[in-house]
Amino acid sequence: MIGGGGGGDQAGPGQELRAADPAATKREFVVNVESSCSVSHNSDSHLLPPRNSAFFIPPPPPPTTTTTQPKERGRWETVVLAYKTLGVVFGGLVTSPLYVYPSMPLKSPTEQDYLGIYSIMFWTLTLIGVVKYTSIALKADDQGEGGTFALYSLLCRNMNIGILSSKQVQTNSSFSHSVLHEGTGNKSRLGIFFERSIVARRALLFIAMLGTCMLIGDGILTPAISVLSAMEGIRAPFPSVSKSSVEALSAVVLVVLFLLQKFGTSRVSFMFSPIMGAWTLCTPLVGIYSIIQHYPSIFKALSPHYIFHFFWRNGKEGWLLLGGTVLCITGSEALFADLGHFNRSSIKIAFLLTIYPSLVLTYAGQTAYLIKNPNDHDDGFYKFIPTAMYWPIFIIATLAAVVASQSLISATFSVIKQSVVLDYFPRVKVVHTSSNKEGEVYSPEVNYILMILCVAVILIFGDGKDIGNAFGVVVSLVMLITTILLTLVMIMIWRTPPWLVAVYFFTFFTMEGVYSSAVLSKIPEGGWIPFAISFILAFIMFGWFYGRQKKIEYELTHKIDLGRLGLLLSEPGIQRVPGLCFFYSNIQDGLTPILGHYIKNMKSLHKVTIFTTLRYLLVPKVAAHERIVVNKLGLEGIYGCVIQYGYADSLNLEGDDIVSQVTDSLQVYLQNCSSCLTSEHHEVQEEISAFEEAKLAGVVHIRGKTRFYIGKNCSWFERSMLAFYEFMHSNCRSALPALGVPPPHRIEVGMLYEA
Repeated sequence: MIGGGGGGDQAGPGQELRAADPAATKREFVVNVESSCSVSHNSDSHLLPPRNSAFFIPPPPPPTTTTTQPKERGRWETVVLAYKTLGVVFGGLVTSPLYVYPSMPLKSPTEQDYLGIYSIMFWTLTLIGVVKYTSIALKADDQGEGGTFALYSLLCRNMNIGILSSKQVQTNSSFSHSVLHEGTGNKSRLGIFFERSIVARRALLFIAMLGTCMLIGDGILTPAISVLSAMEGIRAPFPSVSKSSVEALSAVVLVVLFLLQKFGTSRVSFMFSPIMGAWTLCTPLVGIYSIIQHYPSIFKALSPHYIFHFFWRNGKEGWLLLGGTVLCITGSEALFADLGHFNRSSIKIAFLLTIYPSLVLTYAGQTAYLIKNPNDHDDGFYKFIPTAMYWPIFIIATLAAVVASQSLISATFSVIKQSVVLDYFPRVKVVHTSSNKEGEVYSPEVNYILMILCVAVILIFGDGKDIGNAFGVVVSLVMLITTILLTLVMIMIWRTPPWLVAVYFFTFFTMEGVYSSAVLSKIPEGGWIPFAISFILAFIMFGWFYGRQKKIEYELTHKIDLGRLGLLLSEPGIQRVPGLCFFYSNIQDGLTPILGHYIKNMKSLHKVTIFTTLRYLLVPKVAAHERIVVNKLGLEGIYGCVIQYGYADSLNLEGDDIVSQVTDSLQVYLQNCSSCLTSEHHEVQEEISAFEEAKLAGVVHIRGKTRFYIGKNCSWFERSMLAFYEFMHSNCRSALPALGVPPPHRIEVGMLYEA
């Protein structure tokens, strides 16, 4: 039923983000398939003349927003956002000095070894942090979202390289497809290869899924290791505190941290940012003091020749040390994945002006101290703190380590939302916690699952060493996947000169490939954890995608056009009963097969039937005159309607309000048609009168609820995957928003789709 619970839905390639709970004060949406964001530029498209030849719902006009602000205010808001990023985006990255040196299995290190290690860390931060992520990756956003799945979505949005066939992609958004594919003769050879090769497209989807699963796995590991490391500090001043007590306290802190997520990224970051601001300021000051006291010439290590000398002297041992060195860039993917929570300018300002110089100076200070005290590397952070500053820094470090987990929690919310929007993950509730930032989201179900898994990791593994070994695996593989996808974006979308692409790919693929080869040696020592998590998530994503693809293929194959609808209505015994019917359909280029199922079995259709599609747009609010797009479909009493809404729009309307708004818009549309076509004025007036009579006779809202019929001819693979999909489908959120339609006015039509 419309707005009711349950997982049943009427699948189709035109499905949009859906609202979930009308009673909430925040804007809440249950997201389904990829949202339609390409809109018509015809401001009068809601008054188009009738199209009689085929089913036609006009593309919506560009949504209007009233969020114009002075430049000064915009700049000030960017500065405030940059401040807030300290508490959300960079927590994991800026606290990495706590565990980088202790994680390295150093054996009698020399001055030259430390200079080589610092040179590696400096160039890793510079090349990966400044060049790759800040200068390149942040520009490759998809509707303001970042992360590996956003890169995949960007490629699919601009090229026909999704798993669905070109016909299906066109059906999903024929307007956007035509716009995006103007001048197809200018496509790159690589783009043409991906469009023609289903194997290449599947491989690309697998890479995107792997990157997404790895990042979600990082969202589980980062809070666990960060909080556990923070609480371990209690045992230094209080040795009587047992290890099990530290684990229990860590679990309690984690629970509190996850319970805070419901207040939204903005509120959480505003509470956490002062802590990270103090950390970001204090550690480089201590680093400068250490440089002056111990080794003023430390910056000579910026010369890359120290890196070559390091590997020349240490060989395989130097290569294995990269498994610890790579942790200096831990959390860099969150810089990209959290883009939807903030914006490009704020993240860039915060990283270049605070985080990057802070890390460079902090690592320089640590290295300067260790050159003079080479055997203190197992506690390479706290021992380089001056005695007078130890306790203040200890308190700040402990708080900062707890806050560090926020960056990956926020990133996990973002990538889950992207995956659900693209229909690669079961529908979950997504709460928009900001009225002016679409990417700032929170998912209750995901939040509580993350909380349970994080607590389980701490209580099961206890010792943070195994969890720490898993860190490097996730960091290096996610960076490597991002490099591959960014290369494809540069070639197929940006059309970057080949020599620049070659320089980019060779530099970063080589660097991250070497890092990955080193950290994979840690798989038996805890590195298997992210692989186990990723395998489970990938199985869920693939099972959901497989079922949705089968459902879309069935609906596109059996969809009903106006010609067939006319034949169905002309059959003997089919009656047009009195009343007004809102028939919810998710296919915009045709009608759902449930319509044929309904007519054949009920032997009737209401005299006035409005096929209604709900469309979510990536804007805060849709202007009132653009909210409802209506059109006559060419058959008597048959109309099309698109209800558009933004992420800050309220859909918690009563059913009567929806009926009134749609009927008023339809009457205005018919009157406009009458003024344009004076010869049909009498017919239009009769149509308006028939419309009013149908409304008085009664209003009903019909939606479909579909399931797969798994026949004996299905293979064991199809049986198992579709059974798994049906299980997830039965337990996930409804695809249609709760529109406040009274229960007596709801009808749910069930139909079995033959697999």
